[in-house]
Amino acid sequence: MTKLKSLRTFVTSTLIASTLSVGALSSMSIHAHSEHVHASKALEQAVAGEHRAAKNKARDQYRHPVETLNFFGFKPTMTVVEITPGGGWYTEILAPALKGQGKLYGAHYPDTGEDNYYSNSRKKLQKKLASNAVFSEMVLTDFVPRKPSELAPQGSADLVLTFRNLHNWKDEGVVQVFKDAYKALKPGGVLGVVEHRLPAGVAPEKAKGYVSEAHTIKQAKDAGFRFAGSSEINANPKDMAQHPKGVWTLPPSLALGDKDKAKYLAIGESDRMTLKFIKPENSSFSDFKAQK
Repeated sequence: MTKLKSLRTFVTSTLIASTLSVGALSSMSIHAHSEHVHASKALEQAVAGEHRAAKNKARDQYRHPVETLNFFGFKPTMTVVEITPGGGWYTEILAPALKGQGKLYGAHYPDTGEDNYYSNSRKKLQKKLASNAVFSEMVLTDFVPRKPSELAPQGSADLVLTFRNLHNWKDEGVVQVFKDAYKALKPGGVLGVVEHRLPAGVAPEKAKGYVSEAHTIKQAKDAGFRFAGSSEINANPKDMAQHPKGVWTLPPSLALGDKDKAKYLAIGESDRMTLKFIKPENSSFSDFKAQK
């Protein structure tokens, strides 16, 4: 009889524990779903905003901003770094989606007072940011290619993003940028990379502007990141990558002008890899430097 009571007690305790566990998991799942819905809604509202340039909206079909940022785990409460915002294509989406809840850093080329691409790009971006209150909370920091840069205060960022930049930075620059991103991120933070993808077996000199996915993953791992996965959100199977003027042959650049324009418009924008990396929870930049 005593053994039977003990068995009943054990079974009852197990059932209660199981019920509590299921309840906790269910609660976590509901919370995660709610956060995802909230993030998607914030992004969708930003994408639909009247502040966006019409030419930028026309490229949504190729750049898939909502799906891309959701893949990287974007939340409106995050601290996000966008490296070299350029003309502000993604800034038009990130700034309003984060305004009032999160924080956005734009790590861009500094204005050195010279009449060159880097200084002029900074001035153009600053003019854009001053044109609409939706950008009022964005903070610009200085990014210098191939030199150590503080993209954001050390360990402050939840998400660091780079869109179609690796080919400009070359290997030396990518190595440095990944180190800078690692330093800026919190443990558990995400580095999101979108880049023109070099087809396997194609020599880089035959596909200018395209970058090897396997090589990029290795570079990120060498910087201390863990590869968390890839997405085909921005894939384009029509793009074979070997074009007369490299990736700039395709839209939006259309480097050949009207020559074969219909052909390249039919291909669309480039085939792109979309890669997600995570800074390990138990890591810090000082630990990484010591390992090196």
